[in-house]
Amino acid sequence: MAPARVWRCSGLRWTPQGPVLVWGGGRRSPLSRGKAIAFAVAEETPRRCVGARGNGCPVRAAVPGRSTGARCEECARLDRAHSVAADTLADDPRPYRVYLAWFGPGMTKVGITAAERGSARLLEQGAVCFTWLGTGPLMAARRTEELLRAALNVPDRLPYAEKRAVRAHLPPTGAERAVEVEDLHARARALPAWPESLDPAPCQVVDHVEVFGIRRDEPAVADVRELVPGGALGGELVAVAGPDLHLAVDGHGVVVLDTRLMTGWDLVTPQPPHSGEPTVPTRKFTAKRVNQQDGLF
Repeated sequence: MAPARVWRCSGLRWTPQGPVLVWGGGRRSPLSRGKAIAFAVAEETPRRCVGARGNGCPVRAAVPGRSTGARCEECARLDRAHSVAADTLADDPRPYRVYLAWFGPGMTKVGITAAERGSARLLEQGAVCFTWLGTGPLMAARRTEELLRAALNVPDRLPYAEKRAVRAHLPPTGAERAVEVEDLHARARALPAWPESLDPAPCQVVDHVEVFGIRRDEPAVADVRELVPGGALGGELVAVAGPDLHLAVDGHGVVVLDTRLMTGWDLVTPQPPHSGEPTVPTRKFTAKRVNQQDGLF
């Protein structure tokens, strides 16, 4: 019998045509709703570091199954050293946009992205809705972030597990989902210390519920904690939000897989095709009490 073909996932990308899974060698798999997705982790194979900045890890270090970065400590340091988030690109001449992103009741954050990227960053983060706050030089955008943190207690980071779990409790209409963003935009624009070099943007809320395919009648009930050697997962793709695949698994409801957990593993097609009970660790979502963010409402 021929050996099983091994696939190595490079992650999920949002393209103008929609989300795709990218594989080693450049192959892409479009992620259309209703598509059957199934894979298994090769037996007795460790998860290996994916390297940094397009270069492989020199020691092919083993990395934990629950790491969403799939990088060893040294490669993670090198990758972050050249990112905007590390504040090592202060002389970047490109314009940057400041945004307000909403992920669910009581969960709004401020962030920045290069203007040339458009709304790709918001799709990648799984923002349910967002609005631009302004455009300007990188340091002006950074000062605006800090202003909102200090004056309005708006975070620039939110735990991804919380963003994922709250998707099951979204208000039913776009108007309701936009309320917190609209209110925060007005409060931010009223601040007296607004950076002069940041050109303000009007509040125009963009809603991603239809783009992601999130449905109130198919809420996610659990997520995958990690992949393990020999483990398998399969189901029908019902939604894609940020890096997450929402899979309807026979007899188990909708299970969410963070595709960042797939990188670094040797993946194979399960034999026979897998669509039943996941054989990877999962965690059920618990009812979340919605808290309002301090300093906003």
